Amino acid sequence: MLLRGLRVMALCGALPEERVRAQPFEVDVDLGADLVPAALSDELGDTVDYGAVCAALAAAAEGGQFTLMEAMALRLAEVCLEADPRVQQVTVEVRKLRPPVPQHLSASGVRITRCRR
Repeated sequence: MLLRGLRVMALCGALPEERVRAQPFEVDVDLGADLVPAALSDELGDTVDYGAVCAALAAAAEGGQFTLMEAMALRLAEVCLEADPRVQQVTVEVRKLRPPVPQHLSASGVRITRCRR
C-alpha cells in the first residue's frame, strides 16, 4: 500500500529557529502487508485503513519534536507498525520542503525501513 505526499507542519531541525517554529514536511510511506484477502473479498475491513494511518502519522509528526529527520522517520515508521497488525514492513520517506541552506535545494530528506519483529 502506498501513501504519497502527506503534508505536515512539524518541529524538526538542529537550528534554534527550527526548534520553535514548525516547518513544512512531506511524507511518503510504503506499507508492506498482504493485500490478497482484501482483493479477494473486496471488503474494506480486510485491508489497512489508510485514512487512520494518515491521521496517526500527522498526529505523531505534528505532536512531536525532533532534532533529526532520521528520528522523525523512525517514529513515523513505528506508528505505521502500531496502526495495524497486518503491516509487516514499512518504508518512510520524510522530506523537509524548506531546508535551511543557501543553495537552491527543493527538499532534503531521509528514508528508513523497519520490519515487524
